[in-house]
Amino acid sequence: MIIKPYGDTYNDGKIQMSFTLPVPKSARGVAAAKEMAKSMGLIDPSVVHVEALDNNFSFYIVYGSVKNSIDYDKIKVEEITSTALTREEIENLISSNFDRDIVFVGASTGTDAHTVGIDAIMNMKGFAGHYGLERYHGIEAYNLGSQVLNEDFVKIAKEKKADVLLVSQTVTQKDVHLKNMIDLVELLESEGMRDDVVLIAGGARVTHSLAKELGYDAGFGPGSFAEDVATFAITALINKKKRS
Repeated sequence: MIIKPYGDTYNDGKIQMSFTLPVPKSARGVAAAKEMAKSMGLIDPSVVHVEALDNNFSFYIVYGSVKNSIDYDKIKVEEITSTALTREEIENLISSNFDRDIVFVGASTGTDAHTVGIDAIMNMKGFAGHYGLERYHGIEAYNLGSQVLNEDFVKIAKEKKADVLLVSQTVTQKDVHLKNMIDLVELLESEGMRDDVVLIAGGARVTHSLAKELGYDAGFGPGSFAEDVATFAITALINKKKRS
C-alpha cells in the first residue's frame, strides 16, 4: 500500500514541522524559516506560528506538503504483539504461577530528572485511570525516583532481589539516553544479574526495537500503562520459569 501524509484530503502530503533558528524573531527570521523548509523539500511552506525564545533565538511552526510516498507493506519493525491483561487478570496470573510477590524496581536513571513516566507506571494512583503497580496484589513495587545512578540502581535491585527492572529515559539530547541504557546493561552483565531479571525501558523516544537492540527485553513508548508493562513482565517471568 502506497501512502503519503494526510492533512486536508487523502494523500495530499500535508505535514507540520517545528524548529528553532538562532536568529531574532523578525520578518527576516520568518523568511529564513521558509527557506529552511524549502531546503528540506517542503512544497509551498507557510510559517503559521513564530515565537521569540530570547533576543537571539526564535521558534517556528511551518506547514507544507511533500511529494514523497512510501510503500507501507515494506515497513517491518519488531513490536510487542501481546494484548494487555486487566489488573485482576495479572494478579490471577501471578497467584497461579508464583508462591511469592514479584519484585519490580524502577527509576529514572542517570542524570534524568523526569519522573512523570515512571510514576505513571509504578505509583498507586497511576495515570489516566490506569492504576500503577503499587496497587497490584502480588507485586512489590519500589519506585526509586529520578537521577538514580546505574550503580545505585543495580545495588538496590540486588538488595531487593528484583525480578523486573524498569528504566525510564526522558532526556534524549545528544543521545545521552542511549549511552546510559547501554551502560546499565553492561553493569548488569558484569554483576552476573542480566539473565536473572526482566529488563524493560520506557520513554518518549524508546521503542521496542530500540530497546531490544540495546540488550533490553522490551521497550514501551508513549501511551503505555502499568498493565502493558506488567503483562509483558509477568509473562516473560513465567516463560523463564518454564525454561529453567
